[in-house]
Amino acid sequence: MKALAVLFALVALALPSATGAGGNFTVFAAASLTEVFPRIDKTPRYSFAGSDQLALQIRQGAPVDVYAAASPKYAQLLYHDGLVRKPVTFATNKLVVIVPKSNPAGLHTIYDLRRSGVKVVIGDRGVPIGSYTRQLLDTLGITDAVMHNVVSQETDVKSIVAKVALGEADAGFVYVTDARPVASKVTKIQIPAWAQPSIRYQLAMVSSTPRRVEARSFIRKVTSKRGRLLLKRAGFGLPKLK
Repeated sequence: MKALAVLFALVALALPSATGAGGNFTVFAAASLTEVFPRIDKTPRYSFAGSDQLALQIRQGAPVDVYAAASPKYAQLLYHDGLVRKPVTFATNKLVVIVPKSNPAGLHTIYDLRRSGVKVVIGDRGVPIGSYTRQLLDTLGITDAVMHNVVSQETDVKSIVAKVALGEADAGFVYVTDARPVASKVTKIQIPAWAQPSIRYQLAMVSSTPRRVEARSFIRKVTSKRGRLLLKRAGFGLPKLK
């Protein structure tokens, strides 16, 4: 029964989620913010998923007040089209490779992912984790060899984490912050610092929100001293606020 409970918990990580008790005040946020945002402010109704999926929902008129993305790409496109106010960069992150604790493929460096038969999981090209991973592989010059071993391309980082933690893949590319909640289930393989892509998170008020006071308050909480401390404790980097 204990093993079954762990299985359900890990699978839950892979699913887009809506949490909180904030009534109608809604925050759309990248899946990698699932653990830390409710610690900063537990009152909003959160919807966590891939940044690209959430941006598309905003374009389609979804009722949302604040948008937080794991890449400037989608926040800036929404800003350019007048759908959100000017985004604020509030956090940074790094990539890491995770493998199951038992490490059945015997992987020890990122270059081992080139070996024939290794099952690798990455993010879909349209989601930030997938874009960052491809950028990293290009920098290392191992794109073709690793992509040949990709068995699944997921729509958000939590799905990658769950598949590796459950032993359904030999390795996956995730954010450092997402490896922490499953530290007992996975082992990290570090990536050369010189190859790390620049990962920046941006936060913005949705232009159509009727709850501007609440939206501004939420953004202030995230960028406050307490908010930044909680982000740092969760493993995020802290950029200078402008």
